[in-house]
Amino acid sequence: MDLLFPLDSDPTDRGGAAAPPAAAGAPLAERMRPRTFDEYVGQDEILAPGRPLRQAIERDLLQSIILWGPPGTGKTTLARIIADTTRARFVSFSAVLAGIKEIREVMGEAERNRRTTGRRTIVFIDEIHRFNKAQQDAFLPRVEAGDIVLIGATTENPSFEVNAALLSRSKVFVLRGLTTEEVTGLLARAIADADRGLGAERVEVDADALQTIALTTNGDARAALNLLELSVAAAPIDDGVRRLTAARVQESLQRKALLYDKNGEEHYNLISALHKSMRNSDPDAAVYWLARMVEAGEDPLYIARRLVRFASEDVGNADPQALSVAMAARDAVHFMGMPEGNTALAQLTIYLATAPKSNAVYEAYNQAARHAHEQVAEPVPLHLRNAPTRLMKQLDYGKGYRYAHGEPDAVADMSCLPESLAGQKFYRPTERGFEKEIKRRLDGWEQIKQKRRTTE
Repeated sequence: MDLLFPLDSDPTDRGGAAAPPAAAGAPLAERMRPRTFDEYVGQDEILAPGRPLRQAIERDLLQSIILWGPPGTGKTTLARIIADTTRARFVSFSAVLAGIKEIREVMGEAERNRRTTGRRTIVFIDEIHRFNKAQQDAFLPRVEAGDIVLIGATTENPSFEVNAALLSRSKVFVLRGLTTEEVTGLLARAIADADRGLGAERVEVDADALQTIALTTNGDARAALNLLELSVAAAPIDDGVRRLTAARVQESLQRKALLYDKNGEEHYNLISALHKSMRNSDPDAAVYWLARMVEAGEDPLYIARRLVRFASEDVGNADPQALSVAMAARDAVHFMGMPEGNTALAQLTIYLATAPKSNAVYEAYNQAARHAHEQVAEPVPLHLRNAPTRLMKQLDYGKGYRYAHGEPDAVADMSCLPESLAGQKFYRPTERGFEKEIKRRLDGWEQIKQKRRTTE
């Protein structure tokens, strides 16, 4: 078991004692970690005075909760504030290090503690999404019995990463990334704080430098403080003063760390934004979301596969050329690799966003598939069957088949569906793009067939 928070002399009795201050040599982000709600930055939506979560913490009436948000938004900090506020026994796990044995030991102690003293145990699990189902299940009986209050912190969507039974017994609170103004305020506080920050040093930081750090770190307070500390340490000294400019910050920053997880929710959020922007014929938004994925290191062939799918699903026969362009872009990415392949992806993305749209092919297949699953699988009509043998011909295989090329206008008045589906329409072309021409053809052929039926 990894005890995340420094405990007092009795490791089984956290009881709300204040955590000792961070050592002088600790990173700036750790030294500046808020210790009270007055120091806490952001999340006013759930933690402003009078909000239910804030009241539950201050009154020591907290129930099991899941804190879900991106890195550096205050999940662990909030848990520490709860630890310093509660009169309950407080135990912390790191899901990276703890196993079933440690969990069962703590759960057994929590049960005994509740039975003998009536005192509950608050269990904080950092990165709860890293616990597997069996590990999460080990907490469930004690949560149900009221022996523990569970606080889970996760950067992943709890709907996918937390057991349904545990999730149903917890309240999920979503923590957002900090705003640029909140991050710059936090940085300014760190520069001015003489006890825990950089205030005891002779440091001058331009406002543009703070803005650059805030924009670069995408609402991640820990990353912002780390970048500030690194940039100040590398800043030149002039007359005993370290001066930090935006240019110096850029030198410290090799590459902007974009919030992205190839296997997590942000992966699906961004591909969804790309797909829906193209569907809505918005090339500017589409190429932006594409760039977000490419610059964050997404597999370019994954993006290409999704764009090929889009060419059929959302453009379809409104522009039949779209699929050819998509395959060409995929081949270009495969041939050139990255970063050279990024323009091929961008060209395809803009082409698809500006192409006429139709999901008629997609809908036609889905309807046909539903019929195939839900209806009786009727045999192929005899006139559509091949008859390569004498027996098959004797059984009327192929009888009544009419060769389209031998008919006027190369179309025969002949049903090609099973009898129960005769006249069924799966493909309904739109009036957009090339499908307008396809619709004209289909309507014309239907008129020819109807005319022949009335004259025969």
